[in-house]
Amino acid sequence: MSTKKMEIKQGETSNGHEEKNKCRKKAWVKLNVGGTVFLTTRTTLERDPQSFLNRLVQDDADNGLNTDKDENGAYLIDRDPTYFGPVLNYLRHGKLVLNKDLAEEGVLEEAEFYNITDLIKMIKARIADRNAKQSQAYMKNVYRVLQCSEEELTQMVSTMSDGWKFEQLINIGSQYNYGSEDHAEFLCVVSKECPSIVNGQENEPSDRAKVLQQKGSRM
Repeated sequence: MSTKKMEIKQGETSNGHEEKNKCRKKAWVKLNVGGTVFLTTRTTLERDPQSFLNRLVQDDADNGLNTDKDENGAYLIDRDPTYFGPVLNYLRHGKLVLNKDLAEEGVLEEAEFYNITDLIKMIKARIADRNAKQSQAYMKNVYRVLQCSEEELTQMVSTMSDGWKFEQLINIGSQYNYGSEDHAEFLCVVSKECPSIVNGQENEPSDRAKVLQQKGSRM
């Protein structure tokens, strides 16, 4: 092989390496989010075609964004880096993973800023589920104890409304009598599910109700 041919082949090989290196450099992207640098790939940022991050890395002047870069070539984004991590990880693997100290609302704010539609829907569903569970956790049974005679008992139980339900009936014996007939007296324990916090104070059953519950459970 002539020297000239060898020089051409070496030149072609050198150019090939340069092109590969250029492609590798273009594949990796640095983001400077609020002073914290994130390293990711162009492919990751292009996962959502409608997102701000996809437009950020486009070379097309019509579709791209005119964004400044820092001295290291990282795109400058003036947002909170604390909540950007979960957003970037979602684009990487399609899952929403949050540390316990991160609020869903903070991540939702960033997802809306970057316009990542599927992530927005996911976080909103997660917030709704969280709020529903918290509402259930804040509900407590409130107890009331009503004293009534045998004649009043049937009417009282049948006319209970507004969420109240019958729990226990405790016979406390005869409190008075007319002639030779004894008139039995009862304590009727009823309950209702209410929010556990009312006007900043927990709504607890009365001490008397607790004692009667314990007494009734032993009878």
